[in-house]
Amino acid sequence: MEDIENCIFCRIVRREIDSKVLLHDDHITAFDDINPVAPIHVLIVPNRHFGSLGDLQKGEESLLGMMVQTGYRLAKQLGVEKSGFRLVINNGPEAGQSVDHLHFHLIGGRRLGWPPG
Repeated sequence: MEDIENCIFCRIVRREIDSKVLLHDDHITAFDDINPVAPIHVLIVPNRHFGSLGDLQKGEESLLGMMVQTGYRLAKQLGVEKSGFRLVINNGPEAGQSVDHLHFHLIGGRRLGWPPG
């Protein structure tokens, strides 16, 4: 597990690593994925470090709602609100989570296959 000082997403939130940031507020930062799987591939991360869903404590659930709302607003801003998009959480290594920092993937801009994976 990465520590907060070396976590790449924490470093992006702190602006220590250059990234194309689309949104940054008191709670959430959203930025383009450097390895996109679709024309639109944005990562939505809480500014506070949580390694995974399991690290959220009671009372912190509203953060997930803020992340979902941010995903929807960005989908609208990026023009995929009507054509379709996905908000995905990969939780754990077998699900494809490669950075130990809770995050959503906003994916769209092309037809997406089903089932995923």
